[in-house]
Amino acid sequence: MNSVDTRSGPDGHAARSPRKPRPSGVGSAAQTSHVVREIDDTDPDFVSAIGRAFAILRCFRSHQKLLGNKELASLTGLPKSTIARLTYTLTRLGYLEFLPASQKYSLGIGTLTLGQAYLAGLDVREIARPLMQALADAAGATVALGAPHGQDMVFLEICHGNPVFMMRVAVGQRVPHGMTALGRAYIAALPEAERQRYSAEYRPRVPAADWARVEALGDQAIADVQQHGFCCSLGDWGDEVFAAGVPMVSADGRKVLALSCSGPVHEMTRERLFNDIGPRLVALRDRVHAALGGQF
Repeated sequence: MNSVDTRSGPDGHAARSPRKPRPSGVGSAAQTSHVVREIDDTDPDFVSAIGRAFAILRCFRSHQKLLGNKELASLTGLPKSTIARLTYTLTRLGYLEFLPASQKYSLGIGTLTLGQAYLAGLDVREIARPLMQALADAAGATVALGAPHGQDMVFLEICHGNPVFMMRVAVGQRVPHGMTALGRAYIAALPEAERQRYSAEYRPRVPAADWARVEALGDQAIADVQQHGFCCSLGDWGDEVFAAGVPMVSADGRKVLALSCSGPVHEMTRERLFNDIGPRLVALRDRVHAALGGQF
């Protein structure tokens, strides 16, 4: 998960705040090769120009709000001349905005309209939100609903229940699969063949020296979901944030979302996650799934 607000707790002491989350390879050679693989598609029905345009849009993140053509070329691996034509087109369509003072681009209002249209069509958010808030309030934690996109999970809904320790995350924000309870829950619900494909695609984003540990944590998450119905992230994304995650699979098995419950380590202990929070999260998932008839 991401960093948290630090405010004075009831005892007058400052709430402990986790260290800045570990980077997920954004802006690195690993990310560049990942983007290139996504857009270099040999499928004859795949429209490469559209794929490249969306590759540009995916480069913009919460910590990378302004990007120039040179930076976009580096991030995507595309020629700068191609980037210039695509950014011009995206600007004309309203999906990018050009800022003359910095000679860089930011996301345009068109991307917001697409996102709002998508969120408005998600019945799962309307069903899940009150149940998520109830758990967040009862647990004094942050409860999130997420969906996969590429190698990340994207927040669809977030409910806070701890005014002293609030996760600084927002709907639409991304977090990496491998280090978060939300992402691990999603991975654990995938068929074996899809998990193997995901692992091969995700590995370039992880430093070679860390891969064995990431793989072992993933295997443990799979085992925990099979045994308990949920898995955990114990300080793997933010040092002092512990979380439980549970997958939610559609009735036809074609779609997987995930729910997580996160809090400070001094409150969200491993014992509490396994004995209290995890089972509550499973029950929440089951109520949402039943209310939707497994269709989402």
